[in-house]
Amino acid sequence: MALGSPQHEHPFGHLIDTLQSEQYEERRYFNPQKLRDVRYEKLPFCMRVLLESTIRKCDGFYIKTDDVSSILDWQKQQNQAEVAFSPARVLLQDFTGIPAMVDLAAMRDALAKQGVDPNLVNPRCPTDLIVDHSLQIDYSKCAIQSPPSPMDESHGATTRSPAGRPSPRGSSSSGSHCSGQRPGHRGGCSKVSCSDAPSGRSAAVQIENTPLLCPFHLQPVSEPETMIRNQEMELIRNKERLQFFKWCSKAFKNINVVPPDINTVHQLNLEYLCQVVQEGEGFIYPDSVVGTDSHTTMINGLGILGWGVGGIESEAVMLGQPVSLTLPQVVGCKLVGTISPLATSIDIVLGITKHLRQAGIGGKFVEFFGPGVQQLSAPDRTTIANMCPEYNATVSFFPVDDITLQHFKHTICSEEKLVVLEDYLKAIKLFRSYSDQSEEPQYSEVIEMNLSSIVPHVSGPKRPQDRVAVTCMKEDFINCLNEKVGFKGFHISKEKQATQVPFLHEGAEYNLAHGSVVIAAVISCTNNCNPSVMLAAGLLAKKAIEAGLKVKPYIRTSLVPGSGIVTHYLNTSGVLPYLRKLGFEVVGYGCATCVGNTAPLPESVVDAIKQGDLVACGVLSGNRHLEGRLCDCVRANYLASPPLVVAYAIAGTVSINLETEPLGVNSEGKDVYLRDIWPSKEEVNHTEENIVIASMFKELRSRMEKGSSFWNSLESAESALFPWDPKSTYIRCPSFFNKLSKEACTPQSIEGAYPLLFLGDKVTTDHISPAGSIARVSAAAKYLQSKRLTPREFNSYGARRGNDAVMTRGTFASIKLQNRLIGKTGPRTLHIPSGQTLDVFEAAERYQRDGVPLIILAGKEYGSGSSRDWAAKGPYLMGVRAVIAESFEKIHRNHLVGMGIAPLQFLSGQNADSLELCGKERFTINIPQELIPRQQLVVQTSTGKSFSVMALFENDMDVAFFRHGGILKYVARSLLP
Repeated sequence: MALGSPQHEHPFGHLIDTLQSEQYEERRYFNPQKLRDVRYEKLPFCMRVLLESTIRKCDGFYIKTDDVSSILDWQKQQNQAEVAFSPARVLLQDFTGIPAMVDLAAMRDALAKQGVDPNLVNPRCPTDLIVDHSLQIDYSKCAIQSPPSPMDESHGATTRSPAGRPSPRGSSSSGSHCSGQRPGHRGGCSKVSCSDAPSGRSAAVQIENTPLLCPFHLQPVSEPETMIRNQEMELIRNKERLQFFKWCSKAFKNINVVPPDINTVHQLNLEYLCQVVQEGEGFIYPDSVVGTDSHTTMINGLGILGWGVGGIESEAVMLGQPVSLTLPQVVGCKLVGTISPLATSIDIVLGITKHLRQAGIGGKFVEFFGPGVQQLSAPDRTTIANMCPEYNATVSFFPVDDITLQHFKHTICSEEKLVVLEDYLKAIKLFRSYSDQSEEPQYSEVIEMNLSSIVPHVSGPKRPQDRVAVTCMKEDFINCLNEKVGFKGFHISKEKQATQVPFLHEGAEYNLAHGSVVIAAVISCTNNCNPSVMLAAGLLAKKAIEAGLKVKPYIRTSLVPGSGIVTHYLNTSGVLPYLRKLGFEVVGYGCATCVGNTAPLPESVVDAIKQGDLVACGVLSGNRHLEGRLCDCVRANYLASPPLVVAYAIAGTVSINLETEPLGVNSEGKDVYLRDIWPSKEEVNHTEENIVIASMFKELRSRMEKGSSFWNSLESAESALFPWDPKSTYIRCPSFFNKLSKEACTPQSIEGAYPLLFLGDKVTTDHISPAGSIARVSAAAKYLQSKRLTPREFNSYGARRGNDAVMTRGTFASIKLQNRLIGKTGPRTLHIPSGQTLDVFEAAERYQRDGVPLIILAGKEYGSGSSRDWAAKGPYLMGVRAVIAESFEKIHRNHLVGMGIAPLQFLSGQNADSLELCGKERFTINIPQELIPRQQLVVQTSTGKSFSVMALFENDMDVAFFRHGGILKYVARSLLP
């Protein structure tokens, strides 16, 4: 039913109201207050957004009038009633967006074969796809890299240069400057001096850029071109994938593709895409969003309801299906107390993360209130909301108030839009005033947190929830060395804890020890987008340089801003040259260190780490740091605020008490402490007020309007159907729609299944879904080599997510996978019938060849971590029919259902050990034809044992998806005549 239909045709047409003012034209809207229901004003603000959407989108089919009644009666219906939610828009980032778009292209093919017009397959919900995850750090300042392969399969092989470094054929190593003869490589790579200090900068400190060598020509290249080189490599190696995105932007209606080098997905969502109040089909209504990333929750900091659902569910929303959810409990988090001047937004985030994690709020909505909220800027709030996945909440909502209105004056260009926004939110009581206690909603429960208790922390060495006070860092790291191997332990014997390994780097001798920092990355995406912490890092670098401190040159330092806006204000404030002097130069825009795209460490460093079996460390201001993710040889990784990343890089070790021990010694032999160079809150705030202004957002709008010259000139097909290239190793038509029938089959029991894997607790999507680099001995590598690609042309799993053959082979390929069937870590499993130990993919392939169904046995919190659709798609293509676990992460459970895999939960108090399962049995799972939500099923084993499990289908829609073999087939069948 169209919103523009006559009022009497809409079940809630009588609620339509008009917003009027001399400052703007009339706007129509659905006014929930006209229900005259006293329960409305007692609803949490996030539930009011949900109610408005349900009223406006009520069509009697997907969304029923009973859904409205259930939300109004939320206090009694929470955790019971199912409602359908239609968000205003969908947000895709490229790594999770490309499989979604490949699926839609494949769906067009499938429908065309059935005689259906392929042009019917389009996103029905406005969709934005941001290309931002493919950047790799091929060039950086601290070491000369081996020449990166452009990984464009049209290029020829590489040869060896006289210096022993590979270089493309035809490159020249002669001449005093880089001649730029290589196709696609700009010339003029020369030394650039930046000794002239910008105004406002101390004239006593002279900054001169140290040249690095162009890895293609082995000649000096200026630091500003480092970013250009990395971006050039990104565009060249991903050209085929980008051409597919370009085709999508032309072939599909209702989709906006943002090309690379513009902004990261979450920053763009915050700074450009969010509208707070949307306009469409003749009405205004609250903005809301679902995205293919768990950190979509960041937008809740601006009063916009949104969360991550992953690629599979987002495809359904794109195609017009609402999100089905059980009315959640809404926890009110009351913030009181005064924030310490030394605490950064990151400290606040980590403090709240720990507090809420301990409160056990998994799957719940959180809404913040109390006097402490007014101390938080809009960026502070988005930083807190970003960490939702880490404390397992679905949403962390900050209603719009005066502070967010001030923020919108910078981000929303139209004065009229600002007036409409404020008037509309106040008209439907979505505007929060903390001075009026009568506005206090009712919550499921209230958790109080005193902000005065927060002190600076880091998080690690392996998990974001393991927080360590900076003052206790040295003691905690020593404890980690002593502890047995686990989330907090490395089990280094006492006699080896003092090991120091000398090594040479660029002609100088250094020592590495346990705790030595070898990677330090300042990243300003999600949880560090707040300008205050980036400016604090820059001011700290400035004070460090002025105090005579340095960063050791072997440390892999990098600065990856979340957007050009960050570079803009760092440069304008005069701190960027100081960051670069310490090695933190801008290397590009996009996800790099967080997703394992760090360039290899210098060989001398790697050799020293291996020689001493050292627990080397990485420190980054990102949001992912699981063991082995940054680099295989770096075992301890810590999340820290940007200024602390700089501080630990200067110290060169994490085994230090920054309160009592000096960071280093200046040229005069004087000890310099962190307190000597830590910028005051007043300094940071003053700089932020004078730099973070509307001009930044105007610059972003300008970049969006101009786009990318590479993107604008990129050629792509002009057809309704994508011209699949059978030789492509990037884009491949998946097999999800093979043999698509018009009618769905009745649910079938799973008979005689073998466990593909027998896993323990905390199996994350990092263990399941491939990410980062492609190991040379992996099944995916064997496939690419069969396509005549060299290891240097493998690129990353993320870049190849449009190829199901690569992704399936990379499923469960993590070196940290702990499979009880083989008793050791690695991407291997036991092929039970033969007794052979094989790569997981090879075992699955053999089972499928023999027609044997597969299951997975697991422990608690299966599928935790980032939302990744390939964590469900990969097992599905391997032949996995069910996962039996003690508990599931909510988003991953949804993904399994969306792919037609049954998520089955052991009954309370039971698990594989209590049931004495060895994992080598054959399992038969009896699934009735009339399956209902949350039904107990009986599992029988070949040893004669039987037990019951709970089928985690939460509602009738879940059952329908499972019956159809997943969301994709369900949607495709809905389009068949």
